[in-house]
Amino acid sequence: MTAILIRRLVRLLVVMAGVSLVTFSILQASGDPVSLMMPEAPEADRAVLRQSMGFNDPLPTQFGRFVGHAVRGDFGKSFFHRAPALGLVLERMSTTLTLTVLAMLLALGVAIPVGILSAIRRNSLLDHAATVVVFLGQSMPVFWTGIMLILLFAVRWRVFPVSGWDSWGAVVLPAVTLGTFSAPLLLRIVRSSMLDVISLDYVRTARAKGVSEWLVICRHALRNAALPLVTVIGLQFGLLLGGAVITETVFAVPGVGRLIVNAIRQLDFPIVQAGVFVLAMIIVTVNFAVDLLYIVLNPTVRVR
Repeated sequence: MTAILIRRLVRLLVVMAGVSLVTFSILQASGDPVSLMMPEAPEADRAVLRQSMGFNDPLPTQFGRFVGHAVRGDFGKSFFHRAPALGLVLERMSTTLTLTVLAMLLALGVAIPVGILSAIRRNSLLDHAATVVVFLGQSMPVFWTGIMLILLFAVRWRVFPVSGWDSWGAVVLPAVTLGTFSAPLLLRIVRSSMLDVISLDYVRTARAKGVSEWLVICRHALRNAALPLVTVIGLQFGLLLGGAVITETVFAVPGVGRLIVNAIRQLDFPIVQAGVFVLAMIIVTVNFAVDLLYIVLNPTVRVR
């Protein structure tokens, strides 16, 4: 158990180091932020600003300085907001996490019961309908789903606000958009796992003993069927965070995704680096928690 945790922690550190290196390299190759900050200034003034901000130093020196400050939680000040980048990111992070968690809960709330019923009633009308929903859900891009929901529920029927984050009504459409993205895959995983489990000997034995069908499904079958679902949930959480970038832009939600998109346009290096670092940290932490939960659900992992 201890060896497994140590290996997972080492992988976490390696992933974070790789994310920092890739983010730094891409931003360095994307352009000159000084030209955006001072578009009409003389070149001599731009050169002075580049020198003062350390942009003229060799790239290894700049990366070492970035890592040294990042370890202490200092990503510098935003070039355009004139405030600590990490503080701006953390201020918006609660909105992004709220949107992501609500979308995941919505996806699970649809996928688990429908997936179980689809597996129990295989080849029924419900099973065929669920299959159609899976195909439709996985073929629709997030931005298209968001735009369609805005046109129907906000513009035409005026049930929910078009954009913003100032009321519970404004939360519904972004959460449904993200939830629609993940629900079909989770539904398919639940159905496939339940089909594998309900045909096993211990499930038939439980039924032969007279245990009610509800207890057989919930207590015996669902726990083992949940093993692949837990793994996919960890992966989907990262995808939902990435999808939140698009969703927040479509619905004008003041989250980290929208902040990073604007920072990329402005070449605001500190904001982008802090945002990507925090999002990557959340993703690897969630996957680390999933690994621990997997060990709890499946004790044989400890032996392996």
